[in-house]
Amino acid sequence: MKRIDWKTLDENGRDAALARPAQSRAAELRDGVEAIIADVRARGDDALRELTARYDGTTLDDLAVTEAEFAAAEARLSPELKAAVREAAERIDTFHRAAAPTEVGVNTAPGVRVERVLRPIRRVGLYVPAGGAPLPSTAIMLGVPAAIAGCRDVVLCTPVQANGRCDDAVLFAAKTTGVHRVYKLGGAQAIAAMAYGTASVPRCDKLFGPGNAWVTEAKLQAAGDPSGAAIDMPAGPSEVLVIADAGADPRFVAADLLSQAEHGPDSQVLLVSPSAGLLDRVEAEVERQRRELPRAEVAAMALYESRLILVSDLAEAVEVSNRYAPEHLIIQTAEPRALLDDVESAGSVFLGEWTPESVGDYCSGSNHVLPTYGYARSYSGVSVGSFQKQVTVQEVTAEGLRNIGPCAAILAEAEQLEAHRRAVTLRLAVMDAVA
Repeated sequence: MKRIDWKTLDENGRDAALARPAQSRAAELRDGVEAIIADVRARGDDALRELTARYDGTTLDDLAVTEAEFAAAEARLSPELKAAVREAAERIDTFHRAAAPTEVGVNTAPGVRVERVLRPIRRVGLYVPAGGAPLPSTAIMLGVPAAIAGCRDVVLCTPVQANGRCDDAVLFAAKTTGVHRVYKLGGAQAIAAMAYGTASVPRCDKLFGPGNAWVTEAKLQAAGDPSGAAIDMPAGPSEVLVIADAGADPRFVAADLLSQAEHGPDSQVLLVSPSAGLLDRVEAEVERQRRELPRAEVAAMALYESRLILVSDLAEAVEVSNRYAPEHLIIQTAEPRALLDDVESAGSVFLGEWTPESVGDYCSGSNHVLPTYGYARSYSGVSVGSFQKQVTVQEVTAEGLRNIGPCAAILAEAEQLEAHRRAVTLRLAVMDAVA
């Protein structure tokens, strides 16, 4: 991990210190994804079968997971894992229901009623990756809010294994959360299928979920095409920033840093502290714990692009965090909540030494599909509202139009939109004639 003394850096140096590993949108990647999308659009299911055979090493007869396959997957799982999936889903449901948007109605003037009503997105497509490791937790994080929102058709794609099956836990999580259909598809071809539709896979209105560079590129291309589909948010590699004081336990801090570093070689972890001694202790502890991990080499590659940043005080640490806008922000200080009001940009915040980021990944109740790569400055994590449309409604009586019509007419005239002005003044004139 690279050691940085924040106070010695100018603005350019600070930008460089917080730079993320470059994401590849090389021409080869863009062109490759474009070709896959074009192939799926042109040949549909035939293209999906060929691409699955090429990239996943298995030939599929049916793209959809059958009820028998769901039952077999559930039978193979341990009772403990099934109980954990149900337990996590219940807590995620509890929080997401409480945090869901509500309908609103207010009289903005006598005779003028303005409302906000909620409508579910009709059909949504969920992507659950399984490249480095299967992620049943992502199926829960996406399936639960989609169900609460009331989406009529929830489609999920997840890569097939060489044995022709999808991951058992992913299938069980999908079934538990009420996903309607699951397809044995991964990569850019899965995104293309959900964005444009084939004979087997229905076209979806909005796509959700993380993935590798190919999946991310496919989502971006689909979102940029009027014939494609909306997406949840731009995505990048997983990341965490930890703010810690001298009293923080270096074992806990190191474990939290490594929990993100093991995601992939392009993940990034940062520790920001006013204590040089803590930075030293954590650096040593990170290396000690890393050697014990099954994914030690992956973590080592991520740590190469990671940072230990020395700051003057905790207030400056929060400034650094806001500048970076992390996906996950962990605050391990004597009084972590005292810093919360100054946190402006973060996907999700974890307060105190007993709150590892891992609980948010799985079962605290919050959502782990979060903005990365600095997008926390302007995006929020997935929620029930992500699966809904907010529709405004207005109802104006004759009295109401008398009250607000002149305002509308003046503004329309200022914008030189005469038809807009007349749509109001015509009605006012009719009222005056009747009176």
